[in-house]
Amino acid sequence: MFEDPAGPIERYEWGRFQINGKVHSEDGEGVGKDIFMVGNVVSAWEERKGHRVKRSMVRRALDAEVEILVIGNGANGALKVSKKTRQAIADAGIERLIIKKTPEACADYNQLVREGKRVALLAHGTC
Repeated sequence: MFEDPAGPIERYEWGRFQINGKVHSEDGEGVGKDIFMVGNVVSAWEERKGHRVKRSMVRRALDAEVEILVIGNGANGALKVSKKTRQAIADAGIERLIIKKTPEACADYNQLVREGKRVALLAHGTC
């Protein structure tokens, strides 16, 4: 679905990310199928529950002191970001919010990291 050997996200396919040479998947590898990234650091997006993104699910990103937040809303775009959540993101001082299907979100994230932007990624690996 997505491939970019220059990374940091080198590959994404349903339920599986390869980031900086390490696999994160729904099969229990790495941090799992839902990821949170700032720069080259990846962790689990443990807060993601269901398919409606609420403020509580983005709180760590709001605290990360980034200028851009990219949300990968799933392979098929199943996650929806509520108006309240969008407003909370803006109120936190995040200048730009990008919401795209996960493959496109990975591409945007990689490009922004390479440009030296302060960017965070929340990405859902399935749906």
